Amino acid sequence: MDIDFANLNLQYQKYKADIDANIQAVLNKSNYIMGEEIRELERALEAFTGAKHAITCSSGTDALLLAMMAMDIQPDDEIITTPFTFIATAETIALMKAKPVFVDIESDTFNIDSELIEAAITNKTKAIIPVSLYGQPADIDAIQAIADKHNLKVIIDGAQSFGSTYNDKMDSNLGDISITSFFPAKPLGCYGDGGAVFTNNNKYSEKIKMMRLHGQNRRYHHKYIGMGGRLDTIQAAILLAKLPYYTQELLARQQVAQYYTSVLSDSSLKTPVIKSSRSSVWAQYTVRANNRDALQVKLKNNGIPTAVHYPIPLHLQECFQYLNYKQGDFPMSEKSSNEVMSLPINSFLTTSQINYITSKIQEITC
Repeated sequence: MDIDFANLNLQYQKYKADIDANIQAVLNKSNYIMGEEIRELERALEAFTGAKHAITCSSGTDALLLAMMAMDIQPDDEIITTPFTFIATAETIALMKAKPVFVDIESDTFNIDSELIEAAITNKTKAIIPVSLYGQPADIDAIQAIADKHNLKVIIDGAQSFGSTYNDKMDSNLGDISITSFFPAKPLGCYGDGGAVFTNNNKYSEKIKMMRLHGQNRRYHHKYIGMGGRLDTIQAAILLAKLPYYTQELLARQQVAQYYTSVLSDSSLKTPVIKSSRSSVWAQYTVRANNRDALQVKLKNNGIPTAVHYPIPLHLQECFQYLNYKQGDFPMSEKSSNEVMSLPINSFLTTSQINYITSKIQEITC
């Protein structure tokens, strides 16, 4: 059976007429940088999320940088985050010459453990960056309460979770600033790199808009040190074509995840846990497996692609050796890195495909 992990080509074929028409419109106008589709997309994202301001940018990584630049993060400032995430979360802190301070994760959601955060706060701590890993927000109320108590900022790394909710509020509308990524394999993806920053703070919004354009407030007049962080107009046009279908795609992803869970509940795998106050967009359907590496090989031999997000927690990465963390410092993150395995998930997986995947898992793990 032919199984595609993300099935981007099938999605394109379904929306081809809309996507091609939007791309052609940009080509006809030849306004490739900050064309009218940029603001059109930002208005659509604001309407979808409820956030007051949506500012598109060149990637989820640049969105994190723009968020920290807007908050004027300085060298030697400390920012608390999780070691069990894609490197961009902590890499951008380091690029700001600030210090990533890691806190271990919850055993069930893979998200930062809010009960451990307060012990990591020092007089240099300026912000907390919780990650909505695999598509589910962290315990934002508890994190926000800690931030308020210690006068800290909260940046939501929602690179994997656009459209997810916490207490019925989208995670793009939480924290001081929230970001997302439109990397092609994300639940809402463009056809290259892309991202967005969300905030309800007018000052942050205006500053970010300038900083993505090299800090200029009008042409060749630069108020801030900024960056070339614009979203390409063609990518905005693609996202505008895909966004109207996004709600139904999220519903389909939810149905796929629920079916996976119902079938695998009696297997040796530990299936994902979604807290009652939250919803996930299922950027990944990630299980725990004691024999993960061997299972991956056997599934691959049966035509079933899998992925590991992430095999090495950040505190053990070579680039962060200078932080002086060691094996054993974050046991839940380390345990998870040895057990997690993501199964194919997209809005177009069929029941027969899921049945094939789960039957092979059960066959192999029995």
